[in-house]
Amino acid sequence: MKITLITVGKIKEKFFTDAIAEYSKRLSRYCKLEIVQVADEKTPDRASEAEERQIREKEGERILAQIREGTYVIALAIEGQMLDSEQLAARIEQLGVSGQSQIAMIIGGSLGLSEAVLKRADYKLSFSKMTFPHQLMRVILLEQIYRSFRIIAGEPYHK
Repeated sequence: MKITLITVGKIKEKFFTDAIAEYSKRLSRYCKLEIVQVADEKTPDRASEAEERQIREKEGERILAQIREGTYVIALAIEGQMLDSEQLAARIEQLGVSGQSQIAMIIGGSLGLSEAVLKRADYKLSFSKMTFPHQLMRVILLEQIYRSFRIIAGEPYHK
């Protein structure tokens, strides 16, 4: 199975980069992982709703350009469905069993995802009603993907 993380913006903090590298290494025994970073747009202070929508649309175009035909798309969105770790593992396992070999998981920028990206998504996943920094969300998502593969393999994991 190939999992592609499509994210907006670059990671600047070394501690996030180190954590992402660690989970990427751990995941290498379970799946092929690719992390794609698309450029983010500068958001002016006190941006209007129209400016924010335009920024989301530009970032969304960059995201959509990275999604290959036939890929199952999971968008991280506050309004998505919340799952526990076992349910996420079951969803990933079911996708594999049904022949889905490519999954893209999308983390938007600071303003979220465009309507076009949300429409393209096959599934919307929420980790919380709270908002998290998108850099931190990469680490959290990778940890949960790793945990999912451990669950699928019947290996022990910390509860």
